[in-house]
Amino acid sequence: MYFIRTVTVGPRLPEKISRLGELARNLWFSWNQHAQELFRRINSSLWEEVKHNPICFLLNVSQEQLEKVAKSESFLLLYNQVMEDLDRYMTSETWFNRQYPGHNNHVVAYFSAEFGVHESHPTYSGGLGLLAGDHCKSASDLGLPFAGVGLLYKNGYFTQRLNREGWQEAHYPSLNFHQMPITPVTHPDGSTLYVPVELPGRTVYLKIWKMQVGRVPIYLLDADVTRNNMTDRALTGQLYGGDRETRICQEILLGIGGVRVLRALNIHPLAWHINEGHAAFLLIERIRELVQAGVPVNAAVEAVRAGTLFTTHTPVPAGHDVFSAEMIDKYFNHLYSQLNMQREEFLALGWDDEQKVFNMTLLALRLSSYCNGVSKLHGQVTRQMFRRFYPGIPMEEIPISSITNGVHIGSWLAPELQELFDRYLEADWRQNCCHQQTWEQVSAIPAEELWEIHCRLKEKMIRIARDNLRGQRLRNLEPALRIREVEQYLDPRILTIGFARRFATYKRAGLLLRDRERLARLVSDPVRPVQIIFAGKAHPADRLGQEIIKQIYELTNQEPFKGRVVLLEDYDIALARSLLQGVDVWLNTPRRPLEASGTSGQKAAVNGVIHCSILDGWWPEAYNGENGFAMGETREYHDEETQDRDDAYSLFALLEETIIPMYYDRDQKGIPRAWVELMKRSLQTIPPLFNTERMVKEYCQRFYVPAIERNLHFSRNNYEPARHLAAFKEKLKGSWTQVAVKSVKAGDTRDMGAGEPLPVEAVVQLGSLSPEDVTVEIVYGRVDGKPSSGFDHMPGAFCMINSNGHLCNINKTTMTMEGQTPEGTYLYRGNLILPQGTVGFTVRVRPVNGDFAHIFELPLVAWAPHF
Repeated sequence: MYFIRTVTVGPRLPEKISRLGELARNLWFSWNQHAQELFRRINSSLWEEVKHNPICFLLNVSQEQLEKVAKSESFLLLYNQVMEDLDRYMTSETWFNRQYPGHNNHVVAYFSAEFGVHESHPTYSGGLGLLAGDHCKSASDLGLPFAGVGLLYKNGYFTQRLNREGWQEAHYPSLNFHQMPITPVTHPDGSTLYVPVELPGRTVYLKIWKMQVGRVPIYLLDADVTRNNMTDRALTGQLYGGDRETRICQEILLGIGGVRVLRALNIHPLAWHINEGHAAFLLIERIRELVQAGVPVNAAVEAVRAGTLFTTHTPVPAGHDVFSAEMIDKYFNHLYSQLNMQREEFLALGWDDEQKVFNMTLLALRLSSYCNGVSKLHGQVTRQMFRRFYPGIPMEEIPISSITNGVHIGSWLAPELQELFDRYLEADWRQNCCHQQTWEQVSAIPAEELWEIHCRLKEKMIRIARDNLRGQRLRNLEPALRIREVEQYLDPRILTIGFARRFATYKRAGLLLRDRERLARLVSDPVRPVQIIFAGKAHPADRLGQEIIKQIYELTNQEPFKGRVVLLEDYDIALARSLLQGVDVWLNTPRRPLEASGTSGQKAAVNGVIHCSILDGWWPEAYNGENGFAMGETREYHDEETQDRDDAYSLFALLEETIIPMYYDRDQKGIPRAWVELMKRSLQTIPPLFNTERMVKEYCQRFYVPAIERNLHFSRNNYEPARHLAAFKEKLKGSWTQVAVKSVKAGDTRDMGAGEPLPVEAVVQLGSLSPEDVTVEIVYGRVDGKPSSGFDHMPGAFCMINSNGHLCNINKTTMTMEGQTPEGTYLYRGNLILPQGTVGFTVRVRPVNGDFAHIFELPLVAWAPHF
């Protein structure tokens, strides 16, 4: 082992274009078409060769080419325009400045295991990373005081290669960080900044790199430095690679190391956003900081919880990391004393007693003021998944909400369509992309123009697909005939379906393969044929996913599928962009309800591509019967085989009876008028809602700003509010067994008229608690005739269930304490105005405190017995 210093040598930028280096190091270029055009004009073939990586481009472009463009008036005109646009973007007043002027310097920290910002930074695996990248872009657009934190993976996720047998091969290239749009973070004197993190028996040192995404910095942690041993250097080698030991080490580096990095950079966030459970150990480090500063541990927990938001992204158990108690002991026993916690107290922070594991999602849930899923349906599924940790609480009141994901329109909308919208939409349509009226103007676009641009994008996509297939076969040393025949694959006149995503088994890439004879008839129809493009990676440890890839590959080499069904390799942001802009139909076939949100269909819809999906994830919120296609049923299935069979049948019927006839129904000019109208309705209804501008604004309004204000409040007077709340919760936990609704009296409920008041009287026992500690409520709602699975068996919840079903669409009205009875109980009265219909009601007692983030922050409740 010996020391080396890295020096990057490139051509000298002429004075007139000297800021190209600055532009190359700000990922703002990735969603500014003029900025990309600058690099393309210098050397278009090199720009494609380096996969749109501006740093690599500037290291390899010749001095002569730079000198030449520096003398070109047209180039300088574009250059000056781009730099003016960048300066204006970086310095102008923003939405956040105007909306929350008092919080301009209150930083939101966003922790994620992956960030998919652009193909020049290939350290992402799929939807989670792309969502994180789009989230940061919109945070920049809106001017949030925002900082991302992640890991920098030396080998990225993996490069996918398909061999001659169709098996996926995972290759792990060693990324050269000095040739990526990131810069190392240094001390003021220029020396490298290292941040230490303790692991069992040693200290790991992290180097920090910064990726600038518009106004937003993302700090990426790198353990591959010579100060660490070879094993520890490999900890930031692969995204989602290695064994459980590697995973817990990575998550300690991300969570604990990430907090320390921000402290080292003098960044002190007031809101902390945990994007999936991988980063949840940041909570432990923040508690440790406060305890070491003299704050009692219970108060420290409340203070940390006050400013924390947790977003969960998956209803699939494999997406929730768990560790054994022994592994937690191994990696955290040195912290128990620093936290002033006993081992059992520490484990309880994330312990799942039923599964006997430490669950990172539970850790985040228990120590966050706010938790959300990423679509309305996913919020419901998540509440169902974690309901056992909220015994006695109606499922719809479990404190897990939802904010539906979106996409960053500027990053995914084809330049050709942007130019079209410039002609027909209002001049400021980019700044108003989440206004419904902005997109209503799509109706003014002539069908001929919209269809012509779509056809151009389709032809461009097919060229890229053929290049991908040709590259596969050249690398695999296939015969010349096999290589040449690729030029005849895919016909731009044919209805083209795209299916591209991670090849996780629940996404069911092989659903169309269930009936190969029927599929064969579709692709070989002499008048109205169909062609399908598949792309996507399976996790290297997912053998079933890899087998699906092989099945599809084998199908592509059989008649009549050859040339009509293709499988592209190494699905990344660049390939995704091409497919999402160029296919006719974007197909999504998850096994409902396992798709948390899914955003690829949103990206497709922005480009006028028609979304065809199971009603899962975001699609139930978007689909209105006239802006795309929906297949399958929303009912609950009890076995996967039946569900897959039914969904496949529904998909084939939809293709044969609706999609294919509509696509091929052309007028005399060859334009499918009904199809283009469908494209327009999709553009009018999906982009204004399912974009990250709307999404980030919603995070600000519902979570970020409240978290900032809670953090400020809880830290006042040396964390006095946090201390009081911690003491209050301890009192409640110790006294709640004494709380009971002793009796309930209600008026005559046999025959009531709509709008009539129903008097309700309840006698409540509070034990050592006082009336100020609780609220007593009449809870009422619609009686659902279908019994709720499991809920009726929960202790204390029996009053919500009877033989006819359970309450849903719950409402509540507070009762008034009228006085204390001679027996020491309390009398409460209230009047209930019941809505028309079959209504159920009951009475409950729950804790109340002005510092609770939500009504069941402490999940304690006492329900009335039968009355």
